[in-house]
Amino acid sequence: QVQLVESGGGLVQPGGSLRLSCAASGFTFSNYAMSWYRQAPGKERELVASISITGSTTNYADPVKGRVTISRDNAKNTVYLQMNSLKPEDTAVYYCKARLVIREYWGQGTQVTVSS
Repeated sequence: QVQLVESGGGLVQPGGSLRLSCAASGFTFSNYAMSWYRQAPGKERELVASISITGSTTNYADPVKGRVTISRDNAKNTVYLQMNSLKPEDTAVYYCKARLVIREYWGQGTQVTVSS
């Protein structure tokens, strides 16, 4: 069955870094564009970053631009989100999403908390 499993979240101090991973199985990962979303308490889920099937094209939301890097390894069926210079407002549950035309798969999310 299709699975997207996020990992790498946790508690980090402001200014710190985290690397999130999302391991995919049950579908042809290399055919799917991948994205990271986040949802903070009381807020709507928002796009953080996206990457094309080959990794040649990436896009970032303005609040994270310059601090976050999305990448993928199609041989390992994994997408990553490197987050640096973290701020308290980055606190959220982070989700990965796979998309092929109208077909979408979501992971269960990993909590990121930025606090001193």
